[in-house]
Amino acid sequence: MSFVLSVLWSTAQNGEPDLEYLQPIITKLQKKWPDNRTINLVFHGHSVPSGYFTKGVVDTFGSYPYLSLKKIKNHYEYAVLNTITTSIGGEQSEQGSKRFKEEVLNHHPDVIFIDYALNDRAIGLERAKLAWETMITDAKNYGAKVILMTPTPDLNEDIGSLDSELSQHSEQIRSLAKAFKVGLVDSYALFRKIAKREDLKAYMAQNNHINERGHELVADSILVFFEYKNTDK
Repeated sequence: MSFVLSVLWSTAQNGEPDLEYLQPIITKLQKKWPDNRTINLVFHGHSVPSGYFTKGVVDTFGSYPYLSLKKIKNHYEYAVLNTITTSIGGEQSEQGSKRFKEEVLNHHPDVIFIDYALNDRAIGLERAKLAWETMITDAKNYGAKVILMTPTPDLNEDIGSLDSELSQHSEQIRSLAKAFKVGLVDSYALFRKIAKREDLKAYMAQNNHINERGHELVADSILVFFEYKNTDK
């Protein structure tokens, strides 16, 4: 079992949604022309999914939305697949929820990824929870699959502490995934596990932005959901 998969499996064992969640999307990705159609993956959040690295540089093709596109597409040779980023640097989830219907759902998403926790520290847990709940509800009512993302690291916080703000937001996001029965990519748990054996600076472009190596890890965590195939169906 791979390192990334072992982290995802651990969260599944604790009651989080399992890897079968995207099976309907996988089925569509396997269809050939003329029975296939375009599958849209929409990434909604702040500077990290936008591709900001350091000093304002945006490395679009080194960011996890586009690394995920390449990794997923390599598995499905007949698929027509789009990655769409609706993320804005500096934005928190209240702001993102206000434009969700007009700027996210208008792209006809099949899967929506939500990544706001780094910036949600500015508004606190309660306000963030309401905003995430609004976006999840709107997405489910539309008919899209939803993958919630716990945050990538901020080196100004102790990732090993359960009392840190990012740890608390991560736990809230896990609870939301469980309550709404949607997907979860637990980036925070992944990087916490890495931090026990090596310095996280190797994965960071700056204190609160991961570099391409860090984005690769997140993309690998996303890919696991798309690799899963239920052989009983």
